[in-house]
This record gives sequence, C-alpha cells and structure tokens, in this order.
Amino acid sequence: MRGLLFGVGPLDPVTYAAVPVVLAAAALMARYLPARAATTVDPVETMRAE
Repeated sequence: MRGLLFGVGPLDPVTYAAVPVVLAAAALMARYLPARAATTVDPVETMRAE
C-alpha cells in the first residue's frame, strides 16, 4: 500500500481530516439524489399504477 500512497505519511493529519469529509459528502449525495427524484413522482399516479 505504501507504493500507492505516494507522499502520504502514516500520521498525515490532512489525510485523516479529508477522508471523513469526503465519505460524509458521498453519503449525503447518496441520500439526497434519490430523495430528490422521489419528490417529483406524483403519489396518486403511483398508486394507480399498482
């Protein structure tokens, strides 16, 4: 793994701070995008389709 992480030390504080921020942003987008798409669906039309 050391060969893949060029220039990153084992106790790099920037990396330890950036990784949780990036993961949290990805999790928020994974929740937000489907929820936003679901708000455009008409509930009455969905119930009629079933």
